[in-house]
Amino acid sequence: MSDPVWSQEFSVSSVEELQSAAASLGSRLTAGDLLILTGELGAGKTTFAQGLGRGLGVREGIISPTFVLVRNHPSLTGGPALVHVDAYRLESDAEIDDLDLESTVDDSVTVVEWGADRVEHLAESRLVVTLVRPSTVPPSHQSGDAVVVPTAQMRENDDDDEPRHVRIAAYGPRWADAELGALTR
Repeated sequence: MSDPVWSQEFSVSSVEELQSAAASLGSRLTAGDLLILTGELGAGKTTFAQGLGRGLGVREGIISPTFVLVRNHPSLTGGPALVHVDAYRLESDAEIDDLDLESTVDDSVTVVEWGADRVEHLAESRLVVTLVRPSTVPPSHQSGDAVVVPTAQMRENDDDDEPRHVRIAAYGPRWADAELGALTR
């Protein structure tokens, strides 16, 4: 993967702040934009997508598309629809192709959870949004500078209002001159 044309990092302290930052980003998106959301289970990918939907002015009710794989949320304001994809359970490029995202990517904003290294071919430009959710980890799970969090423990310590760190990396010509400015207040 090439280097991003720019990146932005910030932290939020609650779900409301995460959704507000995502709504700010969503209000700046246009048809043809591709966003790839990355982060561990429970990092806030769907929560971020909900904020994007609010900023885009699409129909409410954005939930994880884990079992249906793709959900289409039409605009209520005449803007682009939000196509929300969850690629977590997909195991091959053929399964990604079977979703037929090529038919909607130019006319909508496409948001793919778990899409890293799987959907970049859909658009020349993209935003990669990485969400990191720090967890309280006992010292026995710390290794030097790295913190190792067993997945089961992350679920036990599940706290939606836990702080999150967000990194947005922009790739391609669409974003070369389109710095977003501050997404948080």
